[in-house]
Amino acid sequence: MYAERINKLRQEMLEDKLDAFLVTDPINIKYLSGFSGDTAGVQLVTADDNWIITDSRFVQYLEEELPDQDNIITRSYLGTVCDLIKKLNIKRLGFEDTIAYSDYDFLREQAECELVPENQVVEWNRTVKSPAELDIIRQSCQLAGQGYQFVLENIKPGMTEQEMSNELDYFMKKHGAQEASFETIFASGENTVKPHATASKKQIKAGEPVTLDFGYYYDDYTSDVTRTFGMGAQSDQFKEIYQVVLDAQIKTIEATKEGVTAAELDHVGRQYITDQGYGEYFTHGMGHGIGLDIHENPYISRSVNDAPLSKFAPKTFVANQILTIEPGIYIPGVGGVRIEDDVLVTKNGYEILTDFSKKYREVAVD
Repeated sequence: MYAERINKLRQEMLEDKLDAFLVTDPINIKYLSGFSGDTAGVQLVTADDNWIITDSRFVQYLEEELPDQDNIITRSYLGTVCDLIKKLNIKRLGFEDTIAYSDYDFLREQAECELVPENQVVEWNRTVKSPAELDIIRQSCQLAGQGYQFVLENIKPGMTEQEMSNELDYFMKKHGAQEASFETIFASGENTVKPHATASKKQIKAGEPVTLDFGYYYDDYTSDVTRTFGMGAQSDQFKEIYQVVLDAQIKTIEATKEGVTAAELDHVGRQYITDQGYGEYFTHGMGHGIGLDIHENPYISRSVNDAPLSKFAPKTFVANQILTIEPGIYIPGVGGVRIEDDVLVTKNGYEILTDFSKKYREVAVD
């Protein structure tokens, strides 16, 4: 698997006439090698060689995870890269343009070669999932469904948002999750009108809406799900906007397939919400990719340019990419509704990976 990923990168290096490629993003290093050594180290790939350059804290990781890998143990990551550049007579070095300026400045001064910034090369390769990755993500999504059911069965008026978030965290980790991939959004009442609210000390009260947005890593891959429900009876307007969001989400999912552009997919759900009179209350993008990170390419938005920043990015969605589809409506004084599923793009359509209930529901309160 890792050899295939390195070969893909090498093909792209050939297209850009690069002698070597420097990988500094820890997630990209993990994707290309399997190395899980936190944020310490870099990876240097040439046409014939592939080095992980890290320090002595991670010797055991390398012995267990990468026994056949070319590894260099040093405290001077970039200094070692510059030594290899000179030794191998590297003329053009591609590097990730997300590198820290101080690191770029070091390379500019010390590397005896041309430096070529590259935008999101490995990130775009990560968007197309292998069968093994899809198996793991399906399990991650199944666990998310269990977590949502746990919330519905255990939430009670008087609990704080933080308490319920902590209960969910314990449940997810007890059942196989590694950790949350972002700070869980557990919003109730007026907090639901904040798309990026986090769990607070506010008590959850009967008669309030509740929005739960959560994601957890399972074997390094994350799901990302949002469900909204009523803590007891809700207003007619709230029920109406819930149905509008649900219909918009379903229409967007049904339009998902290989060959569709980000702007086209965003337009489907956004236009429906606008036609129902709520366009001004849908204030964020339609979704994004997931995988080793919670926010990955591709993004679904009307502002996404038809010509992606990376020359290696497809201009339309392709099979085996995973998208979140998450329209929302947020009206002060009424409440906020967001519904989010993880959707696999296929040749002729889609597969909903978070395929558990999103019908409108009101949790019984005593």
